[in-house]
Amino acid sequence: MNILFTCAGRRNYLINYFKEAINGNGIIFAADMQLSAPALIDADVALQVPPIYSEDYVVTILNLIKEYKINCIISLNDLELPILSKAKSDIESLGAKLIVSDEHIINTAFDKWKTVKFLNDINIKSPITFIDLEKAKMAINNGDLKFPIVLKPRWGSASIGIEFTENLDELELAYKLLLLKIKRSILSEASMQDIDHAILIQEKLKGTEYGVDILNDFSGNYVDTFVRKKLQMRAGETDKAISVIDERFNNVGKIIGNNLKHIGNLDCDIFEYKNELYVLEINPRFGGGYPFSHEAGSNTAAVYIEWLKGNTDVKSLSNYKEGIMFSKCDRLLKVN
Repeated sequence: MNILFTCAGRRNYLINYFKEAINGNGIIFAADMQLSAPALIDADVALQVPPIYSEDYVVTILNLIKEYKINCIISLNDLELPILSKAKSDIESLGAKLIVSDEHIINTAFDKWKTVKFLNDINIKSPITFIDLEKAKMAINNGDLKFPIVLKPRWGSASIGIEFTENLDELELAYKLLLLKIKRSILSEASMQDIDHAILIQEKLKGTEYGVDILNDFSGNYVDTFVRKKLQMRAGETDKAISVIDERFNNVGKIIGNNLKHIGNLDCDIFEYKNELYVLEINPRFGGGYPFSHEAGSNTAAVYIEWLKGNTDVKSLSNYKEGIMFSKCDRLLKVN
């Protein structure tokens, strides 16, 4: 079984989890626009590809499938998900399983405004949110929106461009600055579809933050939810966390999984505020917090392999335990 990870970046842990899961019965390929990407070091085969917005990107992926007899593709980047999702029929016509949700699901998750509306429709709480600065200022004057307020790109990734404001002057200045940053960043391509409403203006909740993995099977059927309490963050990713078992989160995960119908793992951020759960965002891919779920007993990598083989009985691969604490650390890799 040959598995290709695209936009592999720094996700060395996923490469190694899947190498362990296939147990020598296949090859792990990792692709990135830079051959110096750390995850490529741990892959069996490292591949260089064009940037995701290049006209040649999808064609390159299709050629790699044919050349290396790829059985499965797993994307690790938010910005790439819409691109691969549009090419899903072309990819799977070559015999490779693309573990990326359908286009309308990707659009719902990638567009954080659509995410808020989706959550509201299924009666899941989310922070008070605006995409119009003037309407947000009116809400502040009316007392419906209070500082501190978070600004974030509507089509964002990896916590790029998040700003926190404490008063109206800061809000207006940060909004203008963030808009300029978006236009100059990798987020510009996605944001140009509605650049005048490309920033989310959102209440900042004070509470405890949790990372949640919501697992659906490859047909979009809900399977399970795995929760970790975030103890420390670094560069937008969970740096230290402890596993949690709480039926409230399972209920939220089940509602989201059953209604979104995503494929595979969904990374989800949830705040507990005044004993209520608020969903901040959903990302239909493996997130930076997945290793904490994995080490606490949720072996989604092995589950994927069994599903790819056609096996549906995977209960023995998930033995999630609470109170398991892990912390990330850096390691130095020699790049050849």
